[in-house]
Amino acid sequence: MALGDSIGLKEELIKKACNLAMKAHLKSPEKAYIWEKTTRSSTEAVCAFPGTWAVTDWYSRMPFGETKINIALFPSLKSIGMDELALVNEAFSSRFEQLLCNSQLEREVEKALSDRKQIVFAGHSSGGPIASLATIWFLEKYVRTNNYQKPPYCVTFGSPLAGDRIFSHALRRENWARYFIHFVTRYDIVPRVMFSPLSSIEAGLQQILLYTSSKSPYFQNESIGNSSGVTSCFMVVMRNASAVASHAACHLMGCTNLLLETVSSFIELSPYRPFGTYIFCTGNGKSVILQNPDAILQLLFYSAQLSSETEIARVVYRSLNDNLSYENDLQDCLEMQNVVHLNNLLELPLSSHANTNDEAAQLNTVLNDLGLSSRARLCLRAAGELERQKIQNQVNIDSNRDSIRKGLNEIQGYQTKCEVRKVGYYDAFKLQKDINDFNANVKRLELAGIWDEIIEMLKRCELPDGFEARKEWIELGTMFRRLVEPLDIANYYRHLKHEDTGPYMVRARPKRYRFTQRWLEHAEKMQAGSSSESCFWAEVEELRAKPFEEMKEKVVSLERRTLNWIHDDHLSRDVLFEESTFCKWWRNLPPKHQSESCIARLMNNI
Repeated sequence: MALGDSIGLKEELIKKACNLAMKAHLKSPEKAYIWEKTTRSSTEAVCAFPGTWAVTDWYSRMPFGETKINIALFPSLKSIGMDELALVNEAFSSRFEQLLCNSQLEREVEKALSDRKQIVFAGHSSGGPIASLATIWFLEKYVRTNNYQKPPYCVTFGSPLAGDRIFSHALRRENWARYFIHFVTRYDIVPRVMFSPLSSIEAGLQQILLYTSSKSPYFQNESIGNSSGVTSCFMVVMRNASAVASHAACHLMGCTNLLLETVSSFIELSPYRPFGTYIFCTGNGKSVILQNPDAILQLLFYSAQLSSETEIARVVYRSLNDNLSYENDLQDCLEMQNVVHLNNLLELPLSSHANTNDEAAQLNTVLNDLGLSSRARLCLRAAGELERQKIQNQVNIDSNRDSIRKGLNEIQGYQTKCEVRKVGYYDAFKLQKDINDFNANVKRLELAGIWDEIIEMLKRCELPDGFEARKEWIELGTMFRRLVEPLDIANYYRHLKHEDTGPYMVRARPKRYRFTQRWLEHAEKMQAGSSSESCFWAEVEELRAKPFEEMKEKVVSLERRTLNWIHDDHLSRDVLFEESTFCKWWRNLPPKHQSESCIARLMNNI
């Protein structure tokens, strides 16, 4: 299969992106970006961002320069259930945000949109992260929010890493990772730089950046390979890459070595991780395509290994030239069309001399061209095995859907029986006077067990990244939360645990409800916390325990939301039964407040 067909992007467009990215980097570094001059007949618009050559544009602080993502600009870059924001390189992020505010980028993007063009963002070296952030900004603003039907592509060449594991996870969850294409030559040090803390590489990194700057007197100076600062920087980067890759590999293989945990507790490892599709150019016209982020991390380290330390000067010189030779390497790859797509990592030959069939022999040749040892191949297999296990875990969980639906149907049946008796199922469950109450409690505990297992697997990253975005599980989780959480609240206040532990919402709300609520709010692009109808009874219990004047604003807020929830069928009308805990409390509120509320009218209609 041709390289362009393998990644879903026309080869002419890839070459155009590369040409413009190198032009921006080498000829127009003073410009924030350059747009390809397009004609009306063209169907694409390419925007390229230049790299920068000051270390402060790469690291904003010690040790790795990371910061939490600007969630207002990038609302999807988080772990939904855990509600944990992604980390991003602060220097790159600040540069993009300043560019967005102080340039015509947004206006030019919208002009391209009005012309229905396919937009491609491109960047070389530190222009790569800017292209990545521009692409995510576009996906958030125009695709996720406004449903623009032509998602952008991002094509980078020798780009440093820009985000952490959650950054990568979020892009895969949103099904956006496929729009990011990163080309990496075998020895290019730049895609590996962010594995190292600034304190260990600052001087050498500055020399490297000057070597790759066409505006610098040191541009492509051949003596660079003999520079002790640059050589030391290269070795430090590779040692740090080794530490990150080894630590990750131990987790891939299920290592429980206490020494590993002890070392990682006092040696700070880089948070940065790859995302998207990586295309590794071997240097002889062949290319390897990889999409598994765990495997990409391993390949970033193992593909740049030295056969001996005596060749360090040669490799350093080649590394820096690799960073500037993407046009030539890309041209070679497109001419040879010797493309290997590592889809099935579990079938990689472990030995470089393995007896294999023709297809596997071709694969082995390319892996040898990247210098992959048996250890490297084993790490790639481990990444494939982890991905396979996550998929199998999802299959196993999917097999529980019918059991969950059956259990929820039984809870609904219990709710109906209570309504026939004009008793809300919250109050009936709280009193526990009937065999039906006991049976509902058994079913509540069974369902809680299933959901708690799912949540624990999510916390341990044992499910595919896309799990929390699956429509069927969002709907099932919402139904579960609305039906079963009121029973958990009733059980909590029945046993008066709050006297010792505090309000349910503060101290006792299980993660199974927090996670499923966040799934819905993210999928529906709702304000965080706005889908709290399943916590209605917890709010009532806390409000009725305090004086009205002290809680007046909260009472008014709850009444307004209650009307909306009942209208939208998100809250059962049994809350308005005459003898419900809610109605008894509400009738004890000051008469003036009751007369001004719309709740009374609803009560009269029940």
